[in-house]
Amino acid sequence: MAYSFTSVTEKLDKAIEHIRRDISTLRTGRASVQMLDPVIVEAYGSKMRINELASVQAPDPTLLVISPWDKSLLEPIAKGISTAELNLNPVVDGDIIRIAVASLTEETRKEMVKSLAKKIEAGRVMIRTIRNDAKKEIEAQDGSDGVSEDDISQNVEELETYIKEYNTKLDDIFTSKEKDLMTI
Repeated sequence: MAYSFTSVTEKLDKAIEHIRRDISTLRTGRASVQMLDPVIVEAYGSKMRINELASVQAPDPTLLVISPWDKSLLEPIAKGISTAELNLNPVVDGDIIRIAVASLTEETRKEMVKSLAKKIEAGRVMIRTIRNDAKKEIEAQDGSDGVSEDDISQNVEELETYIKEYNTKLDDIFTSKEKDLMTI
């Protein structure tokens, strides 16, 4: 009897997507709206994300423009960005907030690559955990009716091919983001 890998691939896809979201917040030197994803703003008596309170645009590679839908939230949004430790300085300009994104120094770029490597390694740990759990499930079938040792070894080999495929995806993500980080 063959092991169903649908739940394993779903978990692996979720792990890859989690890592993609996690590294999208790393600054590359170009303005991107994802840079502000970790920012939480105190508004209407609760904590909210900027994209729930305003439209965020990157009209050019060095500028972010935030247009709050409720103009009374200009100051709380600017304060939220300032306190988010992103090294961004918001400037309230009429009814919008402008953020100039400075290009990164070589030293900062190298620090970002180190941070990227840590996040990718966390992804590898997630994949290893998923692999170990699936391998235990496969090996637990030993002795069940209709499951031979050959079936188990085939399933383990198939699992290893999935794991190699997803580790390659992580490597590709790392290479792509590292290139973005090191590009001036």
